[in-house]
Amino acid sequence: MTDTLTRGPAWQALGRHHGAVRDLRLRDLFAADARRAERLSFEAAGIHADLSKHRITAETVELLLALARERRVAEHRDAMLRGEHVNRTENRPALHVALRMPRGRSLVVDGRDVVRDVHEVLDRMAAFADRVRSGEWRGQTGERIRAVVNIGIGGSDLGPAMAYEALRESSDRELTVRFVSNVDATDLVEKLRGLDPAATLVIVSSKTFTTVETMTNARGARQWLLDGLGGDGAAIAKHVVAVSTNLEAVAEFGIDPANAFGFWDWVGGRYSMDSAIGLSTMVAIGPEGFRDMLAGFHAVDEHFAGAPLERNLPVLMGLLGVWYRDFFGTQTHAVLPYEQYLARFPAYLQQLVMESNGKRVTLDGDPVDAGTAPVVWGEPGTNGQHSFHQLLHQGTVLVPADIIAFARASNPLGEHQDLLLANALAQAQALAFGRTPEELGAGGVPERLVPHKAMPGDRPSTFLLLERLTPFALGSLVALYEHVVFTQGAIWGIDSFDQWGVELGKELAVALAPAVTAGTPDASADGSTARLVSLIGRLRAGD
Repeated sequence: MTDTLTRGPAWQALGRHHGAVRDLRLRDLFAADARRAERLSFEAAGIHADLSKHRITAETVELLLALARERRVAEHRDAMLRGEHVNRTENRPALHVALRMPRGRSLVVDGRDVVRDVHEVLDRMAAFADRVRSGEWRGQTGERIRAVVNIGIGGSDLGPAMAYEALRESSDRELTVRFVSNVDATDLVEKLRGLDPAATLVIVSSKTFTTVETMTNARGARQWLLDGLGGDGAAIAKHVVAVSTNLEAVAEFGIDPANAFGFWDWVGGRYSMDSAIGLSTMVAIGPEGFRDMLAGFHAVDEHFAGAPLERNLPVLMGLLGVWYRDFFGTQTHAVLPYEQYLARFPAYLQQLVMESNGKRVTLDGDPVDAGTAPVVWGEPGTNGQHSFHQLLHQGTVLVPADIIAFARASNPLGEHQDLLLANALAQAQALAFGRTPEELGAGGVPERLVPHKAMPGDRPSTFLLLERLTPFALGSLVALYEHVVFTQGAIWGIDSFDQWGVELGKELAVALAPAVTAGTPDASADGSTARLVSLIGRLRAGD
């Protein structure tokens, strides 16, 4: 059945409403409603969200909620939470919520209690992490492990790498933790530089143990270990563990299958940082810290599952994203964490949002008749203020932004946190209200400079305020965005859990690799590719 998103009554009503409100000024909306900030503030699991600086009225919210009901967002949510096969193109459930359900809960899917399975793996991870952290686990020469190198790509890298940076304050500072993902040898070489093979543990994260980039790096790391440990193949079992379900390939690599930690087909890579993929995170912050992070995830899961739509923060944020993407025509979305430890959070969200909802067909295979995922980007404040914020304030494109801030500093030092928070608040204020020519004139700005200094305002932002960046807070933030993505996918009628768009390039790369090695193009190559392959060969030959 063909999806009729844009022809539905709710979408049509929103289109008419947009025409009526698109020129309203946020200054006027605040002036007309003294309780606007109170009415448009929401809370979920310690996340305080101010949505009042969005270009919306009470009617906008009602119409967006009507769209959510028309598109059966709650029903789709409940189907996912029950373990139905919502990933239709791969005929499997999407059960990342089961990864953080408390011990004792039960969720039977396809005949198995997946929560029990999850906790069996978590218990094995915790026992292993404790052995490494306590010094009980020793390398081949008896050295204590002082460095952990995680090798993965995509969700097997972005999630753990982001989480480690975010929770560095909670980590064991005696451990060096590094992440390798790029098949460019420079990544591996630089991450291994300065480490002692005798004191290094490598975690190879690949469900199938066949991912080309990951296994290429894993073989490079294996050779580095052997070179540093006298060539004894038995050393690999003391220095390499796996996050994989392919126990045969794990054993062939030299890893003891007892030190392989599995996860399941119902865990998508970009939803896997709280599964065994998070083993490096658990080693860094300890099992208790990891459990706190899972509790943050679960608290937002419970909010998403039970809060009414009109108070449901992921649903509301998801609807606002649709409002801007499809009615204002925005192409990008900025994520601006005012917390240096969250420097990798925008990159993590790039995969979560763009791989999940960067789709052009519906679940039925028909073209989507609306814009889908925006391009997500951002950097920590205050750095971004001195680079791209110029465009946010005075550019010709509209960029909705999420500003993430914490009331308490991760590292209290003098006036730093107060100044950081003042900047976060000021940016939201300036984006929303700008500065008028009249205000500039009254302030004595020369007339010739007024056009250059005027800021139009009406640039929408969500302000997310938390008490402090802790494992619980990080889990809650990630879960919030996971459910925002789900909400938008349900509105657009797409499969947010497959990623077929990454397949073609990988297949072509495998086919092209022999030609690149030989420096001679395959006869089937297109003219451009053939010429470039030949040029690579000549440059390598010094011609």
